[in-house]
Amino acid sequence: MRKRLLSMAASLAVLVSAGLVWPATPVSAAPLTRVLVFSKTAGFRHSSIPNGIAAIQQLGSANGFTVVATEDANQFTTANLAQFQAVIWLSTTGDVLNAAQQTAFQSYIASGGGYVGVHAAADTEYDWAWYGGLVGAYFASHPAIQNAQLRIEDATNPSTAHLPATWTRSDEWYNYRTNPRSAVRVLMNLNESSYTGGTMGDHPITWCQAYGGGRAWYTGLGHTEQSYTDSNFTRMLLGGIQIAAGSVTADCSPVTQPAPFTALRARANNRFVSAPNNGTSALIASATAIGATEKFDLIDRGGGNVALRAQVNSRYVCAENAGAAPLIANRTAIGGWETFALIRNSNGSVSLRAQANGRYVVAENAGAAALIANRTAIGPWEQFDLVTS
Repeated sequence: MRKRLLSMAASLAVLVSAGLVWPATPVSAAPLTRVLVFSKTAGFRHSSIPNGIAAIQQLGSANGFTVVATEDANQFTTANLAQFQAVIWLSTTGDVLNAAQQTAFQSYIASGGGYVGVHAAADTEYDWAWYGGLVGAYFASHPAIQNAQLRIEDATNPSTAHLPATWTRSDEWYNYRTNPRSAVRVLMNLNESSYTGGTMGDHPITWCQAYGGGRAWYTGLGHTEQSYTDSNFTRMLLGGIQIAAGSVTADCSPVTQPAPFTALRARANNRFVSAPNNGTSALIASATAIGATEKFDLIDRGGGNVALRAQVNSRYVCAENAGAAPLIANRTAIGGWETFALIRNSNGSVSLRAQANGRYVVAENAGAAALIANRTAIGPWEQFDLVTS
């Protein structure tokens, strides 16, 4: 008997380390017994779909629930969907359900069903507004696959409690058409200063919500085949399935929370750059602490270029008069005068070179005067530290 118990403990340890089962699972509201994985595509087809199906099947085997995988939209009937506690839309694309099937799925959610959206589930059913609300936000664009930092916003949620506060991984990072924060509980966001191609500033990437009588959980992660052998990712996905199915309790109500920001601290005087008077006055490195006027969105423009959007007025910093006048946050769109090359210096600081004139931004008079893009070389007064939330 002792040998058998030891063997069972060893097997459990292997499954836990692989991210297939959870130790200390939260108290269940109802047992999770059966889920449907739906992976029909009417647009781009992800090569990782078979990997995703296999990973979810492994999660089911390790955690006691049955997994049915299909690409047949005819399974979306009221009677058939009623047997599943959650339906996982695994990188679906395009228009995948007809009107009757949409009605059946909407009724399923209204009766307390669960939805899990993975990655390209946000690139699906653009003409079905109800679905857009369910997924939370539609896909807009993405840069090349690369490493990025994810910041965990809810460390108590069953799908994110196991993750480090900052999680670095490689994936295809979606930009969304809208920011879902006001309607959902954001579980993690992307640090846009850690990669190239982010366009949202405040960039939620995984969230959950109560919707239309049921529960919804979505993650923009999961493009790559390697995602589905990443134990942190599969454990997160399991938590999302459990949340959607109602088998663990989770608070998915929206949270009013300050948006992530980037502040610039001048090396010359160790003070923060401000956009004074709600952005109507020239930028100056004079603040001793970060407040509303010291917060900026760092917008990646590609090719090592960025734009700075002041959070206090949502306007872009401009090298006025082609760099001949002090910088001011007064522009509503990004052009050449609002674009800066982000130079990473060997001492860990950064410098900004204005595209308008090829000159570096300086904290004039050791930070006592307004910032201006007029220097031809990088010295101490042209160096800044990026401080991100």
